[in-house]
Amino acid sequence: MSVLYIALPAAILLGASALVACVRCITAGQYDDLETPAVRILIDDIPSKGEN
Repeated sequence: MSVLYIALPAAILLGASALVACVRCITAGQYDDLETPAVRILIDDIPSKGEN
């Protein structure tokens, strides 16, 4: 029973820090564009001049 006095505040602190980190990332714009980074590798930066 005495382990709850240590485990419960530790769990609350860990959950609160994860929530703060998530809110901070959302407000900073981390999750604004989720599609472009996945497709960026498929887009050629310099068009090729010859035939392949």
